[in-house]
Amino acid sequence: MLPILVKTLPFFALIAVGYLAGRKRFFPPEGVAWLTKFVFYFALSAMLFRFAANLSLAEIFDLPFVLAYLSASLLLYAAVMAIAMARGRGVEEAAMEAQCAQSGNTGFLGVPMLVVLLGAQAVGPVLMVLTVDMVVFSSLITLIITAARGGRPGLQTLRMLAMGWLKNPMVVSIVLGLIWSGAALPVPGPVNEFLGILGAAATPGALFAIGASLAGRGAERLGVAIWLSFAKLVLHPALVALAAFVIFPVDPSAAGVMVAAASLPVAGNVYILAQHYGVAPQRVSTAILVSTAASILTVTMIIAWITG
Repeated sequence: MLPILVKTLPFFALIAVGYLAGRKRFFPPEGVAWLTKFVFYFALSAMLFRFAANLSLAEIFDLPFVLAYLSASLLLYAAVMAIAMARGRGVEEAAMEAQCAQSGNTGFLGVPMLVVLLGAQAVGPVLMVLTVDMVVFSSLITLIITAARGGRPGLQTLRMLAMGWLKNPMVVSIVLGLIWSGAALPVPGPVNEFLGILGAAATPGALFAIGASLAGRGAERLGVAIWLSFAKLVLHPALVALAAFVIFPVDPSAAGVMVAAASLPVAGNVYILAQHYGVAPQRVSTAILVSTAASILTVTMIIAWITG
């Protein structure tokens, strides 16, 4: 495990540097917002397009892989919702807690870190996990809250979901990259180099932005946050491992990447959803803080296990 810890520490050290910069106000919240936009709309989008444009759809989409990840994630989602409702939480809060337990920071942490640590063969599986999370589970939380508030999901809801996908640069980048690849068009040398230079900024930029954004988060409702962090960092990868290695015929290499992706801490966009809907934002914020801190050890252990 020690050699893997040595390899993962630089990534978490970048998060720590961002956190210190945010705590000391050397990097104020306004700066964090603009850095996040740069990473989200430019650097990470360039990286994802370049990855997808150099892969075929068959290298990304694999039905047993999708079924394994989706079934394990849905099982966890339902279980966490049920436990929250048994504690007396309403449907909206229960769904938001389930979103914390399932939605990992695949875009800002998983893509930059796992591709470096696990090699180029990790690109396809990581992009598939990212796509399922963005398309399925980001839509699921919207549908649940809409229904809980007395709305009837219809054309307007579907239109809102579609617009959300179209406005998400990560979804657009992956789709455009696959279209480019499907057309069998080579990426011109200068374009490929431009995307490589811009995409290279995604790793340090995203990790620094994660740390700086954590600096403004308080730690309230710690007991629930610890439970949600446990569900995200331990239960999610455990269920995914069971589905990928035992139940579904997933390629062992891809299954390992899937488990590593499932072990990532709670995604920052869950907090954006919590704020948007006004559902337990402080609880979500604390879960992000706790899970990110604990993931230094848990993610290292998972990667050591799948590469051992």
